[in-house]
Amino acid sequence: MIGVQTGYIKPGESYDVILDRAAKHLQDQDFLVISETPLAISQGRLVDETEFKPSLSAYLLAELWSKYLWGYFLGPLLGIKKRTIKNLRKLPPEARPHKELILQRYGWRHALKPASEAGVDLSNAPGTCVSLLPHDPQGLSEEIGAKIGNISGKNVTVVIIDTDVTYQLGKIIFTSLPVSANGIRNNWGLFAYLLGRFGRILGPTPLGISRHHKLEKIFQIARAAEEHQKIHENNMETVYDMQKLLEGKVNTITIDMLDSITHMPAVIVRDV
Repeated sequence: MIGVQTGYIKPGESYDVILDRAAKHLQDQDFLVISETPLAISQGRLVDETEFKPSLSAYLLAELWSKYLWGYFLGPLLGIKKRTIKNLRKLPPEARPHKELILQRYGWRHALKPASEAGVDLSNAPGTCVSLLPHDPQGLSEEIGAKIGNISGKNVTVVIIDTDVTYQLGKIIFTSLPVSANGIRNNWGLFAYLLGRFGRILGPTPLGISRHHKLEKIFQIARAAEEHQKIHENNMETVYDMQKLLEGKVNTITIDMLDSITHMPAVIVRDV
């Protein structure tokens, strides 16, 4: 595995820097696994949550449902991560407009999920903004694969992933996310989160795959890439990681602050 390091890709800025940095290391049949957030930000998929006035439903979802019911009862009962439980118990008031955003854009099935709703990412985004999933990730993966061919002449499979997991229960492969690669049932929201307690986690969710491979292989590649990203010194899995790393309150973090550290938006994974 080879990490591809860049600065912060700014809103509307080309993602080509990822490809340029990766090109000198790529070989035929490599997999280039790219995190969804820098691609979404490159597409300008940022939303300012202060534009959303919380409804009564959003208040109830943020406070009663997520913070207390999931933080103190359902979370421990269903065995979700201790880190997630800790974060739910200290949900800030900013969770209210966040829930309103999810309600308006994605509906109740996603808003009822206690955290990581609809793949909306609070980390790696400046100020009061969040990033949505990339537009048309399948088409984007194919576009990137073609660009790599032009830049390096290499035949590479591009996989765009989201850290929200895919589950398997029996023969059914599914995710809570509103979009996923072919072969994965998506848009299940809370239902996937609950059913996943009785199944097994396959790994981070592939959103787009530029060339056809068996899903089993893709999940193996995606898991390896995610583990490699986790060891990077500036890895920011959650908004709390970002706050700690940049030593600032979430809503005061600027693009310049994000650009002051090295990021690893992609990993080259090679069979040996």
